[in-house]
Amino acid sequence: MSSLLSVKGMNINFDTSRGLLEAVRNVDLEIPAGMSVGVVGESGSGKTVMCRAAMGLLQGSNVKRSGKVVFDGRELTAMSKSEVREQFGSGMAMIFQDPMTALNPVRRIGSQVSEGLRVRLGMSKKDALARSKELLELVRIPNAAAVLKLFPFQLSGGMRQRVMIAIAISCSPKLLFADEPTTALDVTVQAQILQLLRELREDLKMSMVLVTHDLGVVAGNTDYVAVMYAGEVVEFAETKKLFADMRMPYTEALLESIPTIDQKSGARLAVIAGRLPDPTDRGAGCSFAPRCKYAQDKCRNEHPELKQDPDGHLYRCWFPIGEAK
Repeated sequence: MSSLLSVKGMNINFDTSRGLLEAVRNVDLEIPAGMSVGVVGESGSGKTVMCRAAMGLLQGSNVKRSGKVVFDGRELTAMSKSEVREQFGSGMAMIFQDPMTALNPVRRIGSQVSEGLRVRLGMSKKDALARSKELLELVRIPNAAAVLKLFPFQLSGGMRQRVMIAIAISCSPKLLFADEPTTALDVTVQAQILQLLRELREDLKMSMVLVTHDLGVVAGNTDYVAVMYAGEVVEFAETKKLFADMRMPYTEALLESIPTIDQKSGARLAVIAGRLPDPTDRGAGCSFAPRCKYAQDKCRNEHPELKQDPDGHLYRCWFPIGEAK
């Protein structure tokens, strides 16, 4: 299966007052054309940085990057900034985490939705506003004509997120990054947003990268899952295979931390003890070893490389789940 986006050997570091911060470490990732890939991990695991770097959105003199990114047959890392920007909208688009800060608070919704249509597709103001109304209707916003005249603060969180989706799909991108698209939304609205994204992806034949901290979100909404920890991909597999036969202890710990419907009222929720390692001071061994219930001396002293099962299942562990210790 051909890859729409290919990331090879990506490293993203930031110069800080505390030293060099390693945000993403030697990441390889393939996004197949027409497929949805979930990127899962705790806050601080490098998910958002990796996606923004893949899009070419990370700028600044303190950013140090290496690796290769190929999108739709073209190497983005060899392009100028202006050439990369030409890919935004019709090539790649992103739904950002917080629609309240991503939307301009002093511009009306119609102005923000129509901007990409005028800049990227060359539409007139009248045609762009008409198309903006259609886009709001496409993302299930009622009374779309009236909403075009409103400001972001006049909409609920769920409606603002739908506006962000409308902006992202306005130019029919080939690849959509959805960065925590259900953050701060109640459970009912979360389900509606995920269903909407699933339908839009199928209707528009887009590929999608769904970034989340919740394995439950990716279970029914992705074809593949990449699990990230401390800036590295620690497991990658088809979604069904990953849930049926996960190999990485960190993936198991994430799954165990999800509340289940059969839990007794007042029961203590499972947590992953400890915290992510300091990204400015990496140890020699496995990054997850201090928090792993299966860790042995080798885990604390030697850093594991990615292994691959015959079925293509990738994992970064010396003693994977399912193998004799």
